[in-house]
Amino acid sequence: MRPAISVIVPIFKVERFIERNARQLFMQDMEGVEYIFVDDCSPDNSVAILEKVIAEFPDRAAATSILRHETNKGLPSARNSGLMVAKGEFIFHCDSDDWIEKDALSQLYNTAVSTDSDVVWCDWYLSFKNNERYMSQAPPAYGQVTGFQLVKLMLGGRIRFNVWNKLVKRTLYERVDHWFPDGYGMGEDMTMIRLISHANKVTYLPSALYHYVQLNPEAYTQNMTPRHLDQLLHNVTQTIQFLKSRYGTALDEDIQFFKLNVKLPLLISNDIQSYQRWSDWYPDANAYIKQNPLFNKRIKFIQYAAVNRQYWILKLYYHLVIRFIYGVIFK
Repeated sequence: MRPAISVIVPIFKVERFIERNARQLFMQDMEGVEYIFVDDCSPDNSVAILEKVIAEFPDRAAATSILRHETNKGLPSARNSGLMVAKGEFIFHCDSDDWIEKDALSQLYNTAVSTDSDVVWCDWYLSFKNNERYMSQAPPAYGQVTGFQLVKLMLGGRIRFNVWNKLVKRTLYERVDHWFPDGYGMGEDMTMIRLISHANKVTYLPSALYHYVQLNPEAYTQNMTPRHLDQLLHNVTQTIQFLKSRYGTALDEDIQFFKLNVKLPLLISNDIQSYQRWSDWYPDANAYIKQNPLFNKRIKFIQYAAVNRQYWILKLYYHLVIRFIYGVIFK
């Protein structure tokens, strides 16, 4: 019998986190789920810990597989390996240092079935050591929107294009030329934009079901290097080319908003070189800062500070808001 959901979990250097990840997955309150773990040649004890947890859930073992890469290929390749063997009607990606609520899959699946949706996305928690921050992903108009409308919201920055808080019908993967960009891990989540562009109906589920953990120093997004920045630019270029080929000029303004969102993290820093890199990336998009209705006043303020090279403002923002509020009070 075909599984309702295939859950794909890449594994690399997550021995501190994989036990909770796997337990929460195996304790889901629905049947008809297959679990595909992809060992991306992890050098630690992650897989041994996973195998121990699997042994504690014999009712899930038959629906669980571990794929193994002989060499480390990177996150996109691990996701692709899982997709190649996945049999589920829907696909759900869960990163191995994160975890989900015990009713996450059933809520997402039941919503997809009851609304006849190709994609269902939900809210999530940004999880620190002692606290969590609720991250709402509500569209301006609650409920169902079209794939095109969701793409616009992603380009504008209202909805994140994260891969891990979305249940996606497998048929959407069959409609794109390629899946996740092998060798280009930074920004690989942009694949969701291409998938969602093919969706007829997408639905928002107003519940935080995913916990995105901010404690893993090995996490890909915690290790930005010049190589990673090049990968990000590659994925942005590929995404823009896709959008133009699919929609023509219909999203020209939204693509400028997308460029601004892509380079915005460069301003969340204490590094002047990072600010200068922001200025170098997509300067044509700076004229659209004011026009994006999804940017709040705070985000517009720091962008205009960068345009005017008022780097002292960016440093002050980083220390007061990022380091003190999020780094001391919230954590």
